[in-house]
Amino acid sequence: MVSLRPTRAYLAVPAHRSRLVAKGPGADLGLSDPAKWAKPAVANGTLEAHADRDSHASRAPQMIGFIQPPCDANIIRVTPAFDAAPSQRRKRLTLAATIFGSSMALVDGSVVNIALPTIQHVLHASVAATQWIVNAYLLLLSATVLVGGAAADLYGRRRIFVFGITIFTLASITCGLSPNITVLVASRAIQGVGAAFLIPASLAMLGATFDEHERNHAIGVWAGVGALTAAVGPVLGGWLVDQVSWRAIFLLNVPLAAVAAGLASFAGESRNDSAKSLDWAGAATIAAALASITWGLNAIPASGFSDRTVVGALGSGFLLLLLFLAMEARLGARAMMPLSLYGSRSFAAANALTLLLYFSLGGALYYLPFGLIRLGGYSATQAGAALLPFALIMGFGAQFAGMLSDRFGPQQSLTFGPVIAGCGLALLAFADFRQSYWAGAFPAICVFGIGMTITVPPLTSMVMSSVGDAHAGLASGVNNAVARVAGLFAVAALGAVLFASFSYHLAGAPRAQANEALNAILAGQAGITEAATAAFERALRIVLQVAALCSLLGGILLRFWIRPIGSQAAR
Repeated sequence: MVSLRPTRAYLAVPAHRSRLVAKGPGADLGLSDPAKWAKPAVANGTLEAHADRDSHASRAPQMIGFIQPPCDANIIRVTPAFDAAPSQRRKRLTLAATIFGSSMALVDGSVVNIALPTIQHVLHASVAATQWIVNAYLLLLSATVLVGGAAADLYGRRRIFVFGITIFTLASITCGLSPNITVLVASRAIQGVGAAFLIPASLAMLGATFDEHERNHAIGVWAGVGALTAAVGPVLGGWLVDQVSWRAIFLLNVPLAAVAAGLASFAGESRNDSAKSLDWAGAATIAAALASITWGLNAIPASGFSDRTVVGALGSGFLLLLLFLAMEARLGARAMMPLSLYGSRSFAAANALTLLLYFSLGGALYYLPFGLIRLGGYSATQAGAALLPFALIMGFGAQFAGMLSDRFGPQQSLTFGPVIAGCGLALLAFADFRQSYWAGAFPAICVFGIGMTITVPPLTSMVMSSVGDAHAGLASGVNNAVARVAGLFAVAALGAVLFASFSYHLAGAPRAQANEALNAILAGQAGITEAATAAFERALRIVLQVAALCSLLGGILLRFWIRPIGSQAAR
C-alpha cells in the first residue's frame, strides 16, 4: 500500500451508403437497407434529450482518463454494425484488442505528467522544453485526429488501427531511448500522430462489431477497464519512475502494443464506401496555427510578451487559425470540421464549455504534480497515488451523474458541475501541500473530481442531441478535438502565467535570473533559496486560481447561453 505521507474524433460514419466488410473468404457484407440505420433527428438548440440513446449515453460509464475527451462512447454508438454478426469469439477478441489499444494512449496520457519532474531533472531541460513533452503530443493528436477518423472510414478501421499502433509503438521506443530532450519531444510528436490514427479506429472497430443490443454491455466493459486503467496507471507509472526509470513508462507500451496488434488480427474489417477524402491541407494548417500559438506562449518567460518573435508567433498563429476557418468554410460538408455544425446553439455552447473545462483540467493536472513533488516532498509514486481519488470518482461516478442529469435536467448538471469543479480547484489553490495529504490535497481533489463527473455525462449527451443523429459521430469527433486543443493551450498559457507570477513575487530579480530560478525549482536542483520557493508556491496558487476561474466561467456561460428546455431553438 502506498503511503501518501510526504517524505519531504473523429469523423462520423454516415448512416447511409456504408459498406462493412467482414474478414474471410466471400464475406462482403453490405447494408441492404440503409434506412434502418437512420434515426429521427433531435431538435437543435435546446438541452432536451429524451431519446433512449441519450439516456443511455448519460448513464454509461465514461472512459475518462486525466485528459481524455468526453465523447468517445458517442462514436462507438453511431458506427453501423456488421449486417451479419461476427461470432462471439471474434467479438470478444475485438473488444480485447480495442481495450489494449485504448489503454496504451490512456496510460501514456496520465503517466507522463507524473514523470515530468524527474524527466526535467535527468535531461536538464528548461521549463519551456519540458512543456513541449506534453504539447508536442497534444498538438499533433489534436490536429490530425479527425483525419485519422476519416482514414479509418476510407481505408478500413482494423488496418488503420494496426497502422496507428505501429507508429505509436515505434515512437514509444524512441521516447524510452531518447538521449536528450530534443529527441524526446520529436518522438512525442510522432506518438501523437500514431494516437490520432489508433484512437478513432479503435472506437469505430468496437461500434462495427457490436449491434445496438450488445453495445451498452460492450461499452460498459470497455469503459470499466478504462476507469481501472486510469486509476492504476499513474500509481504504476510513479512506481516505475521511482524504482526503475522514467524511460520505463514509454517502453511499457511495447508489450501492450504487441497484444493489441495480435488480437486485432481476429477482428473483422469495416469501411465506409462514401467516406470523404482526407483533408490534409486543413490538418496541416491547424497544426501550424496551434504550433505557432503554443510556441509563442512558451517563449514568453524567456523573451517577454513584447518581444518581436513572440508577437510574431502569436500573430501568425491567429492568422493561420483564420485561414483554417476560411478553408473549412469553402469545403463545406467535405471539411474535416464543417462549420455548419456551429449553427446549432447547443453544439456551440457544448464546445465552449468543453474548451474552458478541459483547459482547467489539463492545466491543473499538468502543474499539480510539480506542486506535490517540489513543495510537498512527494515521490513520483506518492504523487500518482494522490490523484487516485480523482480517477476513481471520474471512472465510477458516471452512472450516478447520469441519474442526476435525468432527475434535475442536463442544464442544472452542466451549470453546477463546472462550478463544483472550480471550487475544487480553488481549494487546491489554497491547500498546503506540506501538511497531511488527507487534510490538504485530498478533499480538494475529491471536490474537483465530483464536479467533473457531474459535468461529463450530460455534456456527452448534449453533443449527441445538438446536431441530430446523422451528424452525431462527426460532432463527437470535433468535440473530442476541442478537448485536446484545450489541454494544449492550458499547458502553454498557464506556463506563461506561472512565470509572470513567479517573477512578480521574486521581487527585484531580472527576467533571465527569474527564468533560471524557476527552471531550477521545477527540475529539483539543489541550492534553491527560500525566497524562490515561496515565489513558486504563490505562482502555483495563481495558476490553480486561473484554472478554477475558467471552470466557473464555463458553468456560468452555459447557464446564460443555452435556452431552457422547451424554448424555441436558435439556429
